[in-house]
Formats: sequence, structure tokens, C-alpha cells
Amino acid sequence: MSSNQTHKDIAPRLRGIRDAVDMTVEELAEKVGVEADLVGKYESGDIEIPVSYLMDVAHVCGVGLTALISGSESHLKNYALVRKGKGFDVDRRKDYAYKNLASTFVGRRMEPFMIEVPAKESFDLNFTTHRGQEFIYVLEGRLELRLDDSVLELDAGDSLYFDSNTPHALRGLDGKPARMLDVIL
Repeated sequence: MSSNQTHKDIAPRLRGIRDAVDMTVEELAEKVGVEADLVGKYESGDIEIPVSYLMDVAHVCGVGLTALISGSESHLKNYALVRKGKGFDVDRRKDYAYKNLASTFVGRRMEPFMIEVPAKESFDLNFTTHRGQEFIYVLEGRLELRLDDSVLELDAGDSLYFDSNTPHALRGLDGKPARMLDVIL
């Protein structure tokens, strides 16, 4: 499924969940800390939906992130086992390949992802910000992570913890992708 199609599939679930908890667009916008017009754009499927926004809506509305992304909720409640190379594919950003490593755990307080970051030129970087904090651990390759004006190079085995409100962008170095564990709180 293409990234474009994914946010169009998620949009009606966002509207439906907001309606189910009897919240107006303005009330939800205030609770998740965004402008009401942005909520409307996400719910219409007009623009890509950041995973941080999905996490915030899931928390505020009392549903699992998996329910928003896939339309179904898991039945497991006290553990989530993910075998090597598996995980719930989250095709939500064209820049990176995400696999959610805890999609079957209901009530989780963090979102762990396995992410493959492609190599790209520095002028192709897309900066993002979102609420929360993030922990990155590089598993393979070399990763450039830009935090505002800082340029950090991480090798396999390196880690970084940072405030996700800081504009950040990633790219694999040496013409190769980098693979990392990314935990968002």
C-alpha cells in the first residue's frame, strides 16, 4: 500500500474514533496540541499524518495505535512478541521503512519501531517535530541525525536520546541505508 493511500485509509478511522468519544474537532485539537484546521486536514486524508499525532489521538481517545493504523485492535494485553524481521509495517512516511515492534500490546506507554533509513543527499532531508521524547539505537550502518543546527554521526552501537520537539532529520551515510531501533515516548 502506498504512503498516499495509507493516510487516506487512516483518515476515516480518525474521524470515527473522534465521533465515538463525542469530541469536536476543536476539543481534540486542544487536547493533542494542534490547530483545529490541521485536525480537519488529517481527518480528510488530504495530507500525510505523523505517527506522533496518531499516538496522541490514540492516547486521548483511549484506543490503541494499531486500531488507528490498521482498523483492528489486538487481543493480547500483557506482552508483545515480535520475531526477527517481523513487526507491524507502518507505511506512513515515504522517507523511512517503519516496523512497529509492540503493535499487539494494548495500553503501551511507548512506541518502539525498527526503522530503515535510506541513504540520501543532505539537501533531501525532511525535518520533523512532534511531542515527546525519542531514543535511537543504531543497529547497522552509519546514520546522520540532524537536531536543529547540530549534525551528529552515529555508528552501529551508538545511541541518542532527545526531545522530539527539536526539529530532526535522518539519513543513511556512505551511500547505504542505516537500521535503527527508535523508541518514542
